[in-house]
Amino acid sequence: MKVTTYPELMEVPAHFGSVPQPEDNTFTLKRWTLGKKLFYDPLFSYDSTKSCASCHHQNFSFSDRVAFSEGVNSQKTTLNVPPLINLAYQPYYTGAGGVPTIEMQILVPIQEHNELNFNMPGIVKRVNQNSEYIQMAMDAYGRKPDAYVVTRALACFERSLLSTQSEYDKYLSNQDESDLSAEALRGMKLFNSQRCGCSECHSGVNLTNYTFQNNGLYSHNPEDGRYRITLKDEDMGKFKVPTLRNVEYTAPYMHDGSIPTLEEVVRMYEKGGFPYPTKSPLILGFQLTDQERNDLISFLKSLSDINFITNPIFKQE
Repeated sequence: MKVTTYPELMEVPAHFGSVPQPEDNTFTLKRWTLGKKLFYDPLFSYDSTKSCASCHHQNFSFSDRVAFSEGVNSQKTTLNVPPLINLAYQPYYTGAGGVPTIEMQILVPIQEHNELNFNMPGIVKRVNQNSEYIQMAMDAYGRKPDAYVVTRALACFERSLLSTQSEYDKYLSNQDESDLSAEALRGMKLFNSQRCGCSECHSGVNLTNYTFQNNGLYSHNPEDGRYRITLKDEDMGKFKVPTLRNVEYTAPYMHDGSIPTLEEVVRMYEKGGFPYPTKSPLILGFQLTDQERNDLISFLKSLSDINFITNPIFKQE
């Protein structure tokens, strides 16, 4: 298989802007190759049964198809696993936004008891028992495997998970309405309308403004959300607005995976959500006909990038 190399792997359409990269971890093929190998290696879990890829499956846009994924010892995650899409453009990470970089975010699932339930010293020890990893680390970063190498190699790979080839992207590139179906065009107008207000939060090239919102999913808060970081009452139950890219592939929906279909998501927003002190004032509810609802869903499906979820370059070798 021919390996795609930089800069081709990191090329994006003009409407995205260049891919942000930290100065100490710019993309190289050797770093990416090491990161990919680590991503699929179960040595990251305490019992060597789970890898990053165990919960982040390419055919689901590097998310999972269950409400809560299974970690070590059959433990379940406390939140729905998010897709790994266009991470380089995010200003912060996790649903509560408490981690500033991809390199640092990698430590979160490693230490979570319900996920990999391990630690970085243990991982480094295991990696250094593999002569291939030692050579790859020397080639990529000029040093033997350590926490710096492991986190940065994984981040280099995850930063390359760029989804940019949907029908919607063709429309943005060409500004030609023929790139979208008539249903998707009508749905896009609804999406951007004041009547529905979807684009108030799901805006920009990644269909998120990265703010923290309580969308009225519950009249109580089973999860604290942003409050866990700020300890401010006004942040209770607020979560980072997720990208809608590849949303067709990432069911079930919401931070707890409680809604199984896109139609049910739309109907939830039509109802305006449950009252709660921190619920976003933007969640007001609206009415759609069956045709309008189908049009809105058609637009959401135009955000799907089949090339991304089938690209062999990302598959485990």
